[in-house]
Amino acid sequence: MQLSQRLAPLSFNVFADMDRAKALAKVAGQDLIDLSLGSSDLPAPSKALEAIAQSLSDSTTHGYSLFSNTQAFRQAAAQWYTDKFDIPIDPETEVLPLIGSQEGTAHLPLAILNPGDFALLQDPSYPSHSGGVFLAGGQVYPMPLLAENGFLPVLADIPPAVLSQAKMMVLSYPHNPTTAIAPLSFLQETVAFCQKHNLVLVHDAPYLDFVFDTFSQAPKKQSIAPSIFQADPEKTVSIEFFTMSKSYSMGGFRVGYAIGNTELIQALRQVKACIDFNQYQGILNGAIAALTGLQEVVRETVDIFRQRRDVFVGALHKIGWPVPIPSATMYVWAKLPEAWANNSVEFCVDLVKNTGVAVAPGAGFGKAGEGYVRFALVHKSEILSRAVEKISVFLQK
Repeated sequence: MQLSQRLAPLSFNVFADMDRAKALAKVAGQDLIDLSLGSSDLPAPSKALEAIAQSLSDSTTHGYSLFSNTQAFRQAAAQWYTDKFDIPIDPETEVLPLIGSQEGTAHLPLAILNPGDFALLQDPSYPSHSGGVFLAGGQVYPMPLLAENGFLPVLADIPPAVLSQAKMMVLSYPHNPTTAIAPLSFLQETVAFCQKHNLVLVHDAPYLDFVFDTFSQAPKKQSIAPSIFQADPEKTVSIEFFTMSKSYSMGGFRVGYAIGNTELIQALRQVKACIDFNQYQGILNGAIAALTGLQEVVRETVDIFRQRRDVFVGALHKIGWPVPIPSATMYVWAKLPEAWANNSVEFCVDLVKNTGVAVAPGAGFGKAGEGYVRFALVHKSEILSRAVEKISVFLQK
C-alpha cells in the first residue's frame, strides 16, 4: 500500500515517543505524574455544564448544527472580544466556530497556500502550526525564538527569497511553549510587515487570559495579553483563534472560534464545509453560558495556576535549577542542565522511566526548542512539589 507523500513530514512525532515512554513507565510500576500535556485538571464552569445538561433532553439540539444554528454562539464570541478589547466584531461575517483552535491552525493553510508556498512559523511552536502547512503542500520557514530576543522573531532576518514566496505568518502569544508575551508594539510592527509583504497574519491566542501580571491596555488595565486586532483594528490582514480549553477548562469539549478579516473567515468556512459540521448544539450552549456568564471563574483559574507556578518554580530553584518565572500560560519553559543540553528527548524518556515524571521535550516544538523542556502545571501544588523531589533525585544520579 502506497500512502500519500504529504504524510512524510508528519512522521517525526516526539509526543508519540513520549506516550510510549509513559506507558512503559506505568507497566514498570511507576506512579505517573504527567506534566507533559497542557490539559487542565480543573472542572469546566458549572453554568456551562448546566447548559449542556439541559440541552441533552431537548431533541431540537440533536441534529446537525449548520452555520445558521451557531448565531447565538457567534454573537457571544463577538461580544466577548468587544468587552475585553473594545473592538467591534460582526458576528455574521467576522466570526467562525471551530472544533478547538487547533482545527483553525491546521485547516487555514488549505485556504491560503498553494503547493510550494512558504509559511513563516515560530520555532519553537505548537505542532499543529507546521502540520497544517505540510498537509497543504506548503513549505515551513522557521523563525527562531531566542531568549536574548525575548522569544520574539527577528523579522529582518527573514530572507527576501523566502518572503517572495511566502503567503502567511503564524504567531502565538502568550506563547506555548516559551511562555513569552508579545508587547503591542511588536504586534504593530508585525502587522505593518505583513501588510508590506502581502502576508496573512495568523494569531493563535488560546492564552489571552492566562497572564499573571497586569498590562496597560486602554481604556483600562486588565490582566490579559494584547489581541492582534489592537494592532490591526481594521482587520486588514489578520485572523485570531481562541479556544475555550484554557480560560474555561473545557479542553475535552473541543470548542473555539476564529475572529478576523471577512475574506479569511469566509475562506476557512469553505474549507470547513468540506470537512465537518459544527459541534453539538448543547456544547455551543455551554460555551455561550461560559462566555456570557460572570468571568470570576477565569480569574480564579488564573490565580490557581499562578499559585502553582510559584510553588513549582520555587521548588526547582531550591534544588538548583534556576528556571525563569513565567508571566503567562500554564507552563514553565526550562533550559536543561548542561549534561542534557542537546538531548531533550533522552532526558524526558529517562526521567519518566526512572521517576514516573513526564515532561515535554523542547525538540518536539522545533529545532530551536532543543535544550529545553516544558512543564505543564496541571496538577495540585502538592503533586508538583512531589514531582520536583523526584526530579532532584534523578539529577543527582
